[in-house]
Amino acid sequence: MKILIAPAPFKDSLSAREAAEALARGFCQSIPGADLIVLPVADGGEGTVEALVHAGKGKFINSRVCDPLGRPVVARWGLIDGGSTAVVEMAAASGLELLEPAERNPWYTSTYGTGELIREALDRGCREIIVGMGGSATVDGGTGMAMALGIQFLDKKGMTVSRGGRALSLIKTIDTTRLDPRVKDVRIRVACDVQNPMTGKEGAARVYGPQKGASKSMVEKLEKGMIRYAELIRITTGKDISGISGTGAAGGLAAGLTAFLGASLESGFELISHYLQLEEKIRECDLVVTGEGRVDASSLHGKAPAGIAGMARKFNKPVLVFAGSLGKGAEGFYEMGVQSLIQVTPPSFALEKALAEAAGFLEKAAKETATELF
Repeated sequence: MKILIAPAPFKDSLSAREAAEALARGFCQSIPGADLIVLPVADGGEGTVEALVHAGKGKFINSRVCDPLGRPVVARWGLIDGGSTAVVEMAAASGLELLEPAERNPWYTSTYGTGELIREALDRGCREIIVGMGGSATVDGGTGMAMALGIQFLDKKGMTVSRGGRALSLIKTIDTTRLDPRVKDVRIRVACDVQNPMTGKEGAARVYGPQKGASKSMVEKLEKGMIRYAELIRITTGKDISGISGTGAAGGLAAGLTAFLGASLESGFELISHYLQLEEKIRECDLVVTGEGRVDASSLHGKAPAGIAGMARKFNKPVLVFAGSLGKGAEGFYEMGVQSLIQVTPPSFALEKALAEAAGFLEKAAKETATELF
């Protein structure tokens, strides 16, 4: 029996690889003769670098860059395709998890460190750069990223504006003449799993600002700044991107990447599954096992488990979905043809302890499920 084990990360507890290994241990105990194919996956957010580097037999690079508040931090990124393609997660440099709760304030946080990672990739001669969205601490429209690559954002006095979301309402002129010239020869692909536009009711400020520490009044200021910024982008570059689906990803970082670097916005899951040859692996197996930390209605849209379930359905392959917890709407997976949804943590278990013991719970659940089904 050939079993494909392809989970996404279990947030705050296990990387995709650690989750895959725990599931494999459980299945091995119940089905010792099974042929297990362990394939950690991602959807453009957390785990993107790990999934692509391991699948492509690439290498990890550690670079010292700025965190969201401008302090030094070591960010991990990867090289694949013989070093010609870089894989960057914006959260490694500009992520919410790099900050203490009291420090989370999108008025001041910036994507400058993400721009530094892109510059590092250019320094290494990469011809393609994949930028994973998700987990950002910022709502700066990618201005910090652009600053790191040479673009100048000037106020009414012709002075460079400060970094962070506050810059959006101060910009009067955008000067792109000093943009790193190497950018024009590189393909930049944005891997994201959200469809939010740059501005509006579903835009970067109103949807994601509160998650990153913005008050109601700050959200409105960020929205007004983002609207003005979108207009300046149109005037400067000729690109009207404010309503484009996906440009609101990572607090508008996707907008900046699109406007200034000519990046393409792509489904994170589709981009990564192509690199992993996931559809081919699903076609060749007898059972598909996937999962993530929490499975609910939001998991049905753009997330790895849903993408995998959709692929498996094409080939009539049974799918098991494991989750740390199951929330409202998780039953939607049954309509996608999933055979079983398995919550691995006892409902009454304290969250902190559940996260600490996640690998053990996952292994135990895999063993029990395999014993029951096979």
